[in-house]
Amino acid sequence: MSESPSPVRSSLPKRIPFKVDIAGVIEIMGTSLYSNPNTPVRELLQNAHDAIMRRRAKDLSYHGRIDVIQDAANRTLSFHDNGIGLSPAEAEDYLGTLGIGLTGLIKKGFTPENLEAATPASKKDGSTLIGQFGIGLFSGFMLADRIVVDSLRFEGEQAIRWEAGAGTDIELSESTRTTIGTSVTLHLKSNYGIFAEDEELLEESIKQYADFLPIPIFLNESKARVNLIQAAWLEPTPDNDTIVEELSSYFGETPLETIPIAIESPVAVRGAVYVTPQRTPGFADEATIAVSVRRMIISRHIRELIPGWAPFLRGVLELPDCSPTSNREDLVRDPVFAAVCDSLEESIYRHFETLAMKSPSRWQAILQWHRYTFAGMAVYDERLRELLRSTYRFLTSHGELTVSEILSRSNADPLVESSADYVVWYNADRRQEVWLNEFFSATEAPCVHTLRSFEETLLATMLGQSEGSRSELRPASPSSLNFSESILGMTDRRDADSDWQEYLSKLNVNVFVASSKTCPPVLAFINERYELSKTFDEIRENGDLPKGFERIIQQHFERQPAGKNEVILNKHHNVVKKAMIHGIDSPMANVLRVLVVAALTKAGAKLSREAQEYQSIDLSSITDALDRS
Repeated sequence: MSESPSPVRSSLPKRIPFKVDIAGVIEIMGTSLYSNPNTPVRELLQNAHDAIMRRRAKDLSYHGRIDVIQDAANRTLSFHDNGIGLSPAEAEDYLGTLGIGLTGLIKKGFTPENLEAATPASKKDGSTLIGQFGIGLFSGFMLADRIVVDSLRFEGEQAIRWEAGAGTDIELSESTRTTIGTSVTLHLKSNYGIFAEDEELLEESIKQYADFLPIPIFLNESKARVNLIQAAWLEPTPDNDTIVEELSSYFGETPLETIPIAIESPVAVRGAVYVTPQRTPGFADEATIAVSVRRMIISRHIRELIPGWAPFLRGVLELPDCSPTSNREDLVRDPVFAAVCDSLEESIYRHFETLAMKSPSRWQAILQWHRYTFAGMAVYDERLRELLRSTYRFLTSHGELTVSEILSRSNADPLVESSADYVVWYNADRRQEVWLNEFFSATEAPCVHTLRSFEETLLATMLGQSEGSRSELRPASPSSLNFSESILGMTDRRDADSDWQEYLSKLNVNVFVASSKTCPPVLAFINERYELSKTFDEIRENGDLPKGFERIIQQHFERQPAGKNEVILNKHHNVVKKAMIHGIDSPMANVLRVLVVAALTKAGAKLSREAQEYQSIDLSSITDALDRS
């Protein structure tokens, strides 16, 4: 009998260290973490800036500079600073360690001289520094297959050279550098040689990120610095005219209105936003802001900072309290970011409210330019709606009027209105604008033309907020309570008899009869939803309506039926009176139907083919009757 095998002893549990594939990490940084190939320019300028600011903290008489040098022959791009430099120990401990940045440690409150002992220092020591994550140097491998760092520390004795290729060991050696500071040289990959050749490309990259850095940057030993350094909106006492001029140059457009921003608490915000002359295409658009953190531009397209109701705003802001994301292309959405948003919104509200009160003509110019954006957004924003309540001018039959002015002319007749103090009439169809203006010209009450749906909603919401009074918003239509009586001056309005409803049924109208000494024989009023449904029917018949869209439209009209256009027959008029006396089989009925079609056409209705065919039938019947007489 064979012996059974001995059981295998398990080597678990055990502890193992993390293993990092440096080449793989560098590849990830190059392809996923950063979105732009010029990112290393930003990161290396940032490192140079921080080195200079650290030296300034030790030597108040010192003025630093950054030089960027292209060498097309050797395909290199170099960044030189005369900042604090690195000791051999610092180069060994921090340059080659992903995720531990010397600047980041200082900002957390540790002194570089005592990092091993983790000695806390004043966090103010790092208040002007930009770096944080300890990955900036490695971004250079996006462009380079080899990086060389030469550095001599302030008050140091030994210069150090740090050299690495992607995925290889780091080589440390003595450097021949004799001046304090650091040089980082990128030996560019063949497909990125353009960064060593194209001076305009590199200059644009520097300006894109470092235009506001307080340290001059020089390219290829030029005597003129590349970066702007100073911006009017960052001055302690900014001049508004200069701000406007610089914003115009920076963004390539002339601001309609500029809002300087200077907030100290609860978060620091400095800069300027402005009202763009570009009309936004719709409410889904969103304001974008150029943002710098400690003068280094993070992005020119930071979203969500400006309130959603103001997509027409652009600008540039310095946000020293905000935290950049790890790729430094956006800001972290944290409580500090939320506080910045709240503070900005309050500043923008106050500016517009003050402008409306002290410079009403300027405010009206802005309001008219972005009229429908303001109106659409005010539907959802109470404070903006309150501002527009006294300043937004609705188009009416009596000219442009504010809500207060509309109400002052819309007093309800107490003899016929028991549920409302004010009755406001509105029209939502552009085709009826001129037609309704004729009727309302003889009345004190205006008709408000809410030709965009959000204007109707805005008007209704504003009326609903009228304290101490009851307001009703009614369509300017014969089916509305007291419209025929108070606006048209008609009496005894009722539904037409069934024979006349049937006679005119092919016109798809609701028919009323009433009496007026001044009105024409027939009045027609458009139902916008009915006309819209007819348009969709035509598109469907032509086979041009996608099935998915067709289902959505069908569900829309199932929830709220389209209704019909409306016609009033003025029985006081002789033509209508005779037609009703002789009935639907008489030639006078044909005359009346011609007048109905003409009234519908005048009002802007889209007549069906059957309705159009009635014209030839009716004219033939009228001609025959005249021949017999």
